Amino acid sequence: MKGKLNHNMVTVTTMMGSVKSAGLYLLLLSFLLYVVDSYPNNDLSNMGCEECTLRKNSFFSAERPLYQCMGCCFSRAYPTPLKAMKTMMIPKNITSEATCCVAKHSYETEVFGIRVRNHTECHCSTCYHHKI
Repeated sequence: MKGKLNHNMVTVTTMMGSVKSAGLYLLLLSFLLYVVDSYPNNDLSNMGCEECTLRKNSFFSAERPLYQCMGCCFSRAYPTPLKAMKTMMIPKNITSEATCCVAKHSYETEVFGIRVRNHTECHCSTCYHHKI
């Protein structure tokens, strides 16, 4: 019986194909679970912005080390409450709060004939550009 396919041969061939594809799907699923599980469980909202600390200013540290406060502090934005919006002269939909990395203590020094502040201690406080 050349050229004729037996029903058992078709069933076995189809079953082998489905077992291979099921194995491939299981392999793909296990790989995806591995990637998801190995992904770091970090808070990504502060990504790329380190904590507020003293860091050496490479530009002004030619003669002697000069330190400046650098890094991130608290900030958030949220919808303005309706009660507060009614009291605004120019209503805005978004309200924001922020603190900036500023020097707690510093002193003036001269580098290349320019007066600069050498910070000695940092903290998160009101942003100077927000003060009136």
